[in-house]
Amino acid sequence: MRKSQKEIAESSRLISRRVLLLGVIQAAVISTLGLKLRSMQLEHAEEYRMLSDGNSIKIRLLPPARGLILDRNGTIIAGNEQNYRVTLTREDAGDVSAVVARMRRIIPMSDRQAAELLAEIRRRSAVTPVMVADRLTWQEFSSIALNAPALPGVTPESGLSRSYPRAGDFAHVLGYVGPVSDYDLSKIDNPDPVLRLPEFQLGKVGMEAKLEEELRGKAGNRRVEVNSAGREMRELSRQEGQQGATVQTTLDARLQNFTAQRLGTESAAAVVIDVTNGDIVAISSSPVFDPNKFVRGISSSDYKDLMQHDHRPLADKTVQGAYPPGSTFKMVTLLAGLESGVINPGSRFFCPGFTQLAGRRFHCWRRGGHGTVDAIRSLEQSCDVYYYELAQKVGIDRIAAMARRLGIGVRHDLPMSAITEGIAPDRAWKMERYQQEWQVGDSLNASIGQGYVLASPLQLAVMTARVATGKAVIPRLVRAVDGVVQQVPEFEDLGINPLNLRTARGGMDAVMNGTHGTARRARIVAPEWQMAGKTGTSQVRNITAAERARGVISNEQLPWNRRDHALFVCFAPYDMPRYAVSVVVEHGGGGSAVAAPIARDILLFALAGGLPPLSAYPDGERAKVEEMWSKMNLMPPLAPSTARAKA
Repeated sequence: MRKSQKEIAESSRLISRRVLLLGVIQAAVISTLGLKLRSMQLEHAEEYRMLSDGNSIKIRLLPPARGLILDRNGTIIAGNEQNYRVTLTREDAGDVSAVVARMRRIIPMSDRQAAELLAEIRRRSAVTPVMVADRLTWQEFSSIALNAPALPGVTPESGLSRSYPRAGDFAHVLGYVGPVSDYDLSKIDNPDPVLRLPEFQLGKVGMEAKLEEELRGKAGNRRVEVNSAGREMRELSRQEGQQGATVQTTLDARLQNFTAQRLGTESAAAVVIDVTNGDIVAISSSPVFDPNKFVRGISSSDYKDLMQHDHRPLADKTVQGAYPPGSTFKMVTLLAGLESGVINPGSRFFCPGFTQLAGRRFHCWRRGGHGTVDAIRSLEQSCDVYYYELAQKVGIDRIAAMARRLGIGVRHDLPMSAITEGIAPDRAWKMERYQQEWQVGDSLNASIGQGYVLASPLQLAVMTARVATGKAVIPRLVRAVDGVVQQVPEFEDLGINPLNLRTARGGMDAVMNGTHGTARRARIVAPEWQMAGKTGTSQVRNITAAERARGVISNEQLPWNRRDHALFVCFAPYDMPRYAVSVVVEHGGGGSAVAAPIARDILLFALAGGLPPLSAYPDGERAKVEEMWSKMNLMPPLAPSTARAKA
């Protein structure tokens, strides 16, 4: 059917409108493309020419600065120092062997080191940077940067590395950091990608390990443009990482320094606790080592020396060492007897020098005996027979329960490595451990801190703090995190009769200040700092009946590793306790002669806030003490650090 003229005209108008619209759209598209081409050719020609040659954009992680660790006064005891290093990424390097050979002309590297580096590069993922060298001099670092065009895949970097300005003073409590190993990664579910960076350092032991998540911080990143040779052309954007938390400890750097020097080269440990709040103000294990060597890569010879040293410098004896507490445990046995009602402060036992049990003699340390002794005198003269007799009446289960109440046989929760629980043995424990019944002879040994009983220096300090206060003092090491002070809990009452506690404290006072006190020579004569304490000597060998008949061999005549351990615990001031101290000297001999003077000196330094006046010492001790001080290289008083916040 033929269309009318009107319909034909209308149809033509519609077609013309569509053609015009399409033409406008085409013109707009062509104009836009033209402008874009002009921009690419004239304004961004160089950029796109570089990209066309093989440039690409890569994301590089930026390791965060590790959080600082401070003492209670703000002194930095674990910080960071500038470190120049070089990494190599296999994906960007091309001929890795050739690149390493060229680097060796700039950085000293033995054939063995080069071979180990190449093996490590091949073992790692192609996109993972591998550490080539760190702690470079500025000249070496700048030479690498200047030769970057000839070193594809090589990246010179300036970063931070952990440092311990007080070296060995805090070695055991802080621990140290080191490169992240495959073993470290295997222990972590979904490890943080920053842990795979070649220069990253992870806490290995001590507070560095236990507070790793707080100290690590969060990684940053940067977007960089690299060419086909792997050379960085420019940085497109950068987001800095978030520094780890600043941790302020309860430790006092000057007291820690004095304690470490006072222990000297002995195989020993000392712990000082503020009994009012549980703050550990000093905790030192001896001999010390330099943790900086582990951060920088300890040599095999240095590590061998540490491992083969008979005084075990790598072991933290303060919390890992478990020792027979010897006579320092007698307060536990005494309080168990007093609290159970088996004895009272005036109860007496006769000491002829031994106790006979089932045909076996349990000897007192004093061969001729102490005669008739009461509770106070039993501690003052450390009469073993008194406790043998008491143990048979009170029983091991009550003794063990009191030990745990005072902190022995309990693992104290601190950010330190391998903290021992110690042993406060009872009937159930022996059956579970050895499938044997408990014997009365076991109780006699346990009553004087021998046999199965084991305690760490930390536990002995806690025990002393609890006896001194009657409170369940809980030790702590962290005072604040990022300026937020950690709340100190209100310590619960131990529930021990105050009269019984006064008896135990009175015996400890008599040890130091009584006319027959076993540690009288190590007393403090300043009345405002009057000290109460208890000596301990724990055997590490059996003494046969034949040896007793001939005469017991003195410690001085024995090889070092067969001598008795020397122990001492104390607190002061007597009327208003502030600090409790424990000292253990491995194979040191007698507690009164060796451990007591060390503990006395440490306690006085804590009370005085520095070297005490010589008038605090007995007349006969002053010249010797002054000479000892003259040989020490003590840390001077320092102004608090201004680096409390993140830097």
